[in-house]
Amino acid sequence: MSTTPPEPSVPPSSPSPMQVASTGALATLLAALAMLGPFSIDTYLPAFPAIQASLQASAIEVQQTLTAYMLSFAVMTLWHGALSDAFGRRNVILVSLAIFAVASFGCASVHSIHYLWGFRILQGVSAGAGVVVGRAIIRDLYAGAAAERLLSLVTMIFSIAPAIAPILGGWVVSYLSWRSIFLLLFVYTLVLFWACYKRLPESLPLDKRQPFSAEFLWDSYKKVFKSPLFHLKAGTIAFNFAGLFLYVSSAPAFITQHLHLGADQFGWQFVPSVGGIFLGALAANRLAGKLSVWRQVNIGFSFLVGAALFNVAYHAIWPPMLPWSVLPLFFYCFGMSLVAPGATLLVLDLFPTIRGIVASCQSASVTMLGAVVAGVVAPALDHSALTLALGQLAFAVIGMVLWYTGRHYWRAMTNQKQNAWETVG
Repeated sequence: MSTTPPEPSVPPSSPSPMQVASTGALATLLAALAMLGPFSIDTYLPAFPAIQASLQASAIEVQQTLTAYMLSFAVMTLWHGALSDAFGRRNVILVSLAIFAVASFGCASVHSIHYLWGFRILQGVSAGAGVVVGRAIIRDLYAGAAAERLLSLVTMIFSIAPAIAPILGGWVVSYLSWRSIFLLLFVYTLVLFWACYKRLPESLPLDKRQPFSAEFLWDSYKKVFKSPLFHLKAGTIAFNFAGLFLYVSSAPAFITQHLHLGADQFGWQFVPSVGGIFLGALAANRLAGKLSVWRQVNIGFSFLVGAALFNVAYHAIWPPMLPWSVLPLFFYCFGMSLVAPGATLLVLDLFPTIRGIVASCQSASVTMLGAVVAGVVAPALDHSALTLALGQLAFAVIGMVLWYTGRHYWRAMTNQKQNAWETVG
């Protein structure tokens, strides 16, 4: 008789006394907070040539404004969760929004590429609080299928941002100026600050907060980063996203050089991607509680790897062409959205008492890899559509290998514990 236990899943749903009245309202607010990230990146991509001309900078110097943002975002996401575990979820979000508003206004006012780097770093330091602390809020208030449904609902609403951001940025830079993009971010942040001040609940009561001390933080981070399961499961999410972000950071070259489209036609790339994210999140929302996390992730990877393989095969034979060059992005993003909710909740449940720190570490792994993709991988691969497709396939395969390695590791670890208990008995 096998001693292998049932495969893990997200814990069953349980009501919380702190649940807010309207799940939809909370999802909308958390999604609006998460939108700061894609708005900070995708809106100004079409403005790269205008920024280069206005600030008399080189193309690589303008590209480095994205890298500076991504690196500061990644480093600070390690701290958003820890700060929220100690000082409360709501307080951290409000302070971060205030900093982001100042940084956005600063970006709109600069007259040197070096000052733009500085204010982009300040944006990166503050932009990640919404997505990191938002995940912790969801897991504070909900469990099981309810948490998975809310997380997928946030993803569905959030997916609007990557679709409209580059299109909006292209319109703004065509009719106004690149500085107006950052002024729009400034106004958006002020409105969001007011909405959070009025409506965002505090999901972590005082008696559940953790001390903000060097010793506690060191022990907590050490516990997370020493966990093989954390690296395997968080790595799955990070590498899946890297396959998409490779195309996001290569969008100026992919759209203008390979597809020969204009600055106002970035929607050809981003609309299929966002459509896949939205419909994948909708499918994950409907499947929550009906399929195990493992099975849902298996289905997601069939879309991820299948789309990446088609992308490579097409560009190995034919030149870049609409719609075939962007269609694989739809199916890749669909699979990514099927994988993400269940995998994210499994990561958060590895260490329930320091969920904010775990959310920080998981987000940092995604963003740090994204910074490497933007600063190193994308410039190395964006010279052809085939090399971009090969890069995406490599990321998808690595993510899949990490996931199945994590599953094998968990089973082996659980069997070892059961055998130890039987020996003691």
